[in-house]
Amino acid sequence: MKYEITITKTTEPKAKPTDESKLGFGKIFTDHMFIMDYNTEEGWHDARIVPFGPMPIHPASTVLHYGAEIFEGMKAYRTQNGDIALFRPTENIRRLNNSAERLCLPQLDEEGCLDILKTVVELEKDWVPHEDGTSLYIRPYMFGNDPHLGVHAVHNATFVVICSPVGAYYAEGIKPVKIAIESEDVRAVRGGTGYAKCGGNYAASLRAGKKAEEKGYTQVLWLDGVDRKYIEEVGSMNVMFKIAGKIITPALTGSVLPGITRKSCVELLRAWGYEVEERLFSIDELMEAAENGTLEEAWGTGTAAVVSPIGHLAYKDKTYTVSNDEIGALTQKLYDELTGIQWGKVEDTHGWCEVVCRG
Repeated sequence: MKYEITITKTTEPKAKPTDESKLGFGKIFTDHMFIMDYNTEEGWHDARIVPFGPMPIHPASTVLHYGAEIFEGMKAYRTQNGDIALFRPTENIRRLNNSAERLCLPQLDEEGCLDILKTVVELEKDWVPHEDGTSLYIRPYMFGNDPHLGVHAVHNATFVVICSPVGAYYAEGIKPVKIAIESEDVRAVRGGTGYAKCGGNYAASLRAGKKAEEKGYTQVLWLDGVDRKYIEEVGSMNVMFKIAGKIITPALTGSVLPGITRKSCVELLRAWGYEVEERLFSIDELMEAAENGTLEEAWGTGTAAVVSPIGHLAYKDKTYTVSNDEIGALTQKLYDELTGIQWGKVEDTHGWCEVVCRG
């Protein structure tokens, strides 16, 4: 099914950025946004695109008191031939619905949601930047909007899509990052909301990230919340390690976000002939590999950075250098292949890109 969308165009369009090298991330927003409402009697209704601006919200709204909120992160790319395309958008929609199920928020029709995303991007196509490495970041999100207090399943919800032109993540080239392994705070636990993309998971990560940053580290490597020994994620990204020629990445046990970039990397690696192990992977095993020299490369994966090479790992009183503090050959190959597909420089033999409009 498709949702019937009304469009009210702005009468005061904003000036578009003239220097795309200074876009940054999430600081500039396009002219319009999508909003749709839900209640248990009518289902989803009143789908509309309106001028970007503040939204009224009831002071007792569910999201403000009980954190009933989920979101996604995806991008629209201006390809080499001028087309504008999305990368594996159906995967994002399915993950959004999985997150919604976990937080008792309503489901979205898959086909209808894809139509919403494409309609918004097509309307805002002039906001998709042109410079190499830039893109239009798309933030779909949903929140519980019951106008009264009380802990219960959501009866009213709002679905919103906003867009922001963003600069190249590695404006000065890819540089390995320094990671501190966190042994006190945990991001999530199995049975909790770790596999859902919800705001609470990210809020819970802020304290450890702040402490790591104060010590000169870029992010933290998270351990599981039960045994405090199994590796889960790095910062807000999935993580992978190349050890003695094999690729090891934490299994999706319910406390790890099932990343779309992670999935794409696993599929590429296996197609290239690498053995990829998705399993419980302990910090002791990682430290042993770092000490005996079999840890060859390490990297994070996510929508914003695609891949982020790890150059240093710090655990307790020891620090280890990974891949001579340089981007490893395999990490570079993954980055080149994925970004090549996304920006239309490499043939998309996987059918991952969804064209929104032709150049």
